[in-house]
Amino acid sequence: MPSFGLGHLWFLLIAAGWTIALSAIAFLGGGVLGFFIALARISESRLLRGLSGAYVQLVQGTPLLILLFLIYFGLAIIGLDQLPALIAAGAGLTIYSSGFLAEIWRGCLQSVPKTQWEAAECLAMTRWQRLTRVILPQAMRIATAPTVGFLVQIVKNTSLASVVGFVELSQAGKLINNSTFQPFAVFLTVAALYFLICYPLSAWSRGLERRLNVGRR
Repeated sequence: MPSFGLGHLWFLLIAAGWTIALSAIAFLGGGVLGFFIALARISESRLLRGLSGAYVQLVQGTPLLILLFLIYFGLAIIGLDQLPALIAAGAGLTIYSSGFLAEIWRGCLQSVPKTQWEAAECLAMTRWQRLTRVILPQAMRIATAPTVGFLVQIVKNTSLASVVGFVELSQAGKLINNSTFQPFAVFLTVAALYFLICYPLSAWSRGLERRLNVGRR
């Protein structure tokens, strides 16, 4: 029976790289989609607000595990080609992230005092100008901490991608443990790698908060 060694550690490091890549796909894709959904959530159109609100409720009310199953296996059931594991996992995490990021950013946009909108309107700015030049710069400062905090959650939620056959960090740990039967050494290393990925993000968030003076008057 092989012992946990450098070869296994290298395999975990490669899997950690795929975890970071999948997290980046989910965050960037979910961020773009979530931004437009957040704008729809504060739109003057009742239809857009209703549709975007329904989307957020549907995504937040559906477990990520079920979402991944539906994307990976559901397409094959209706006769379409099954997606590669990376694409299926990326799509599922993108949809999941968009629902939560949209609601985070919607709250940050609406937390900017209404008087800011009114003052910009008095300057004869269009709604888009008010949004981009006055509201968004203030909302971004408020959104820094919860956005980076959710990014940490995305990194940890990539562990569910193993259900569609994607080998990320936690799945790599399972595979190594099945061959070495040394769970303490294997999963302690996996936990350390997750910490090395997530801790810098948390520290970066705190640094941005201090730099932007979030919460200070």
